[in-house]
Amino acid sequence: MTVLDLDSKEYNAYYKIYLEQLSSDLELLEGFENEKQNVVNFFNTIPKEKYDYAYAEGKWTVKEVFQHLIDTERVFMYRCFRIARRDVTPLAGFDQDDFMSTCNANSKPIALLLEEFTTVRASFIVLLKTLSDDDLKCMGIASGFPSSARAIAFINLGHYLWHIDIIKNRYL
Repeated sequence: MTVLDLDSKEYNAYYKIYLEQLSSDLELLEGFENEKQNVVNFFNTIPKEKYDYAYAEGKWTVKEVFQHLIDTERVFMYRCFRIARRDVTPLAGFDQDDFMSTCNANSKPIALLLEEFTTVRASFIVLLKTLSDDDLKCMGIASGFPSSARAIAFINLGHYLWHIDIIKNRYL
């Protein structure tokens, strides 16, 4: 299953920017497994003094961006799970700024954020391994829009690439 398999009816157009970060022939599970180490390597190479840096007033620090990625992965994994299990209950959106205001990312050592990321990612990988192609094609409603389980998973991958690019260009 690749990004090319997605139909634009499987996701809100807002998320297209994240899907465009991905190679069109990227296999879903392979992408999750490979990106796991790439994300760890990336955050391990950031100079320590940059973890608490924000490039402008009111912008998140590098640690906060990382926490945002982890939090979003948790939400997207839950959405993927519910939709793949054919739960037709509309899934609510979430306010990333509300999450950020209570997460205390800047007080966490980077090692803890890395542990949190690898744990959450490992859980998402195991979930994906348990789902069939038919499960991943299932449609539900997330944040008020039709979404497939597979689109949510691919969007999660592109979301990381989008934010890592921002960190490279604005923080480092």
